[in-house]
Amino acid sequence: RKMAIDGAAMETEDTSVADALRERLDQGKTLKALKPAEAEAIFASLVGAEGDGEDFNKVKEQAVCLLAEIYADQKRIGEIQALLVQIRPFFASIPKAKTAKIVRTLIELVAKVPGAGKVPIQLCIDTVEWCRQEKRSFLRHRIQAKLASMYFESKDFVGALALVGDLLSEGKKL
Repeated sequence: RKMAIDGAAMETEDTSVADALRERLDQGKTLKALKPAEAEAIFASLVGAEGDGEDFNKVKEQAVCLLAEIYADQKRIGEIQALLVQIRPFFASIPKAKTAKIVRTLIELVAKVPGAGKVPIQLCIDTVEWCRQEKRSFLRHRIQAKLASMYFESKDFVGALALVGDLLSEGKKL
């Protein structure tokens, strides 16, 4: 009987924390267009927060994407790169599909920034290396395909062809 009461109290506490996090996220979304600096501070605090649970992970995932959007709007590519490295430990606590979605979103945001130059290519190379270390082959294949596309767009046909050849041979092994 005591455990049931304690469990209910713990569940209520987790719910109130999740509600507070969602409230902060909504506050940041409201401020994003009007006061991006304040929204950035809110999203950065949510990204840096420690916790667990499905609700916490959803809030943190949204905060990461919204913070990256602010950085992209302000053409702060270096911050997006740092954000991607900063949240890598968080990826261990979420499903691999969610990780792939977040990583692809951040790479797309960097690629869309005008004047990004070779930064998106380097970001893809770094991410592919991380995927190899973490044994995330599906995400690595997706990022390598994106990298090949970027090589092609930057007229590095030899690099694109080599990468596509490697992907093809790996695909045949599967």
